[in-house]
Amino acid sequence: MDLKRIPKLKHTDSTNFFLLAGPCAIEGEEMALKIAERIVKITDKLEIPFVFKGSFKKANRSRIDSFTGIGDEKALKILKKVSDTFDLPTVTDIHQESDAALAAAYVDVLQIPAFLVRQTDLLVAAAETGKVVNLKKGQFMSPESMQHAAQKIKDSGNDKVMITDRGTMFGYQDLVVDFRGIPTMRRFASTVLDVTHSLQQPNQSSGVTGGRPEMIETIARAGIVNNVDGLFIETHFNPREAKSDAANMLDLELLEGLLTRLVSIRKTINQF
Repeated sequence: MDLKRIPKLKHTDSTNFFLLAGPCAIEGEEMALKIAERIVKITDKLEIPFVFKGSFKKANRSRIDSFTGIGDEKALKILKKVSDTFDLPTVTDIHQESDAALAAAYVDVLQIPAFLVRQTDLLVAAAETGKVVNLKKGQFMSPESMQHAAQKIKDSGNDKVMITDRGTMFGYQDLVVDFRGIPTMRRFASTVLDVTHSLQQPNQSSGVTGGRPEMIETIARAGIVNNVDGLFIETHFNPREAKSDAANMLDLELLEGLLTRLVSIRKTINQF
C-alpha cells in the first residue's frame, strides 16, 4: 500500500520504515498528548513516517476487573485532538461492527485485533468505512492464511490494507516471531512487525499478561534486517503504571535511541 494514502502522514519520501506507536490504551488527554509530542519530535528528527496509536477501549482482557477504557467517545475525541494538535494520523482498534463507523469519524486507520481477524462481518464493516485497515495476524494463524483476511478487505471495495505480525502462540504462555512469515505476508499487503505484543507472555495464573521488554530491540532489529515495511511499538513514559500491557511496553525514554539505531540498520540494508 502506498503510504501517501494515509492522511497527514509525513516523511513518506524517506527510505525509512514507518512507525505505529503510542500507548496501549488512552488513559487520559494529558498522557496521550505528552507521549505523542515526544514521538513526533523523535520521528521528525529521524524522518520516520509516524502514525499515533492508542486503543479507545480494551475489549480483550484477562479478568473482569481489568482496565477497559475511559469511555468510548471520550477516548476517541482525545485521539482526534492528538491528530489535530500535531497534524498526524491516528490508529485505534475496533472490536465489533458498530465500532467501525464510530471510530472512523475520529481516526485514520482502523485496526483489527489478532483474536478477531477471522471475523468476516467486522472486516467488512471496517473496509466499508473507506479507512486504511490494519489486520493483526492471529496468534493461531499461519502467515499464508493472512492472504484471505486481506482479500476480504479488498473484496469489500477497499484496497487500503496492511498486515501486522504480533507473534505466534508457542505453548500456552509464550509467543515467537517466525521471520519467514515477513516475505510471505508482504506478497499480500504492506507488513508491519509488532515488536511489543510479540514479547507478551499471556495466560499467566495471576490473570495479568507478562512480557519481556528487554527483548524489544532484538526483535525490532531482526524485523528491519528482514525488510519489514513498518514497526509497531507500544510505549509509555511510565510503563509500570500503565493501565494496560504494562509488562511489555517500551519506556518512552528508550525510544529515540532504539529508533536511531534501527534507522542506521535500515540505511545499511537499503544498500543491498
